[in-house]
Amino acid sequence: MTTTTATGRRPRNPRRAVRSGVLHVVSIIVGAVVMVPIIFGVLGGFKDNGQLFANPFGLPEPWVPGNYLDAVSSSAFWMQATNSVTVAIASTVLVVLVGAMAAYIFARYAFPGREVMFMLFVIGLMFPFAVAILPLFVLLREMNLLNNPLGVILPQAAFGLPITIVILRSFFRTIPAEVEESAVLDGCGPFRFFWRILLPMSRPALGTVSVLAVVGSWNNFLLPLIVFNDSRWWTLPLGVQQFQSQYSADTARILAYVTLAMLPSLVCYAFAERQLISGLTSGIGK
Repeated sequence: MTTTTATGRRPRNPRRAVRSGVLHVVSIIVGAVVMVPIIFGVLGGFKDNGQLFANPFGLPEPWVPGNYLDAVSSSAFWMQATNSVTVAIASTVLVVLVGAMAAYIFARYAFPGREVMFMLFVIGLMFPFAVAILPLFVLLREMNLLNNPLGVILPQAAFGLPITIVILRSFFRTIPAEVEESAVLDGCGPFRFFWRILLPMSRPALGTVSVLAVVGSWNNFLLPLIVFNDSRWWTLPLGVQQFQSQYSADTARILAYVTLAMLPSLVCYAFAERQLISGLTSGIGK
């Protein structure tokens, strides 16, 4: 039997209030751990080295925009940014397209060995990328894909398939079978149902795997490092390493360059945050 106060409201559960307070404190701590380095890097790029070492956590006095202006006026920066965008878009389109088709088969069709094959992709989530570097390098060399964007795009898509298939399969299975049955009665074949009905209904999940693929490609350092020897094909992570080596004594300029390099992935996350969370939780909620 529940009791109410004179205002008609139920008394607040002390245990629930404590749990809520603890969760808020933990959220604030986690947010601070994430945001403080970002804020430090952004503000540090507007300082000179003297300010950075004298007052590392304070506001710039005066503001020095020259570090950012020097970075964006560099042709090397824009060339590396273009390479990163090209590789990220191509990898994302490939992994989402192939992963969606594979997830559709795993989710909507029953055939011998289906669960075994799906478990192989799940095991791929636990496979460390660094372990495959040596055989992957040998394979790419034999296929003449070194210093070729395909040498990065194809492996990135392959390593992105496990998480893509797992997320999309979970979402596809939540779509009622009656939807497909109705489409079949209206003369819609499996391929047309996939393209015209299933994919439009799966926008939250597709947005989730697309964001993960874009950010994963943008931040990938090891694979472009072993594939691209020619600096004309370098992506931004390689450019950051080269810039840091060239200006190792100019910490403020390095912070400005790093901030500009990570800005696109931060913007991508910021605009797709709700879509990302919705896609990850939609299968659980349904």
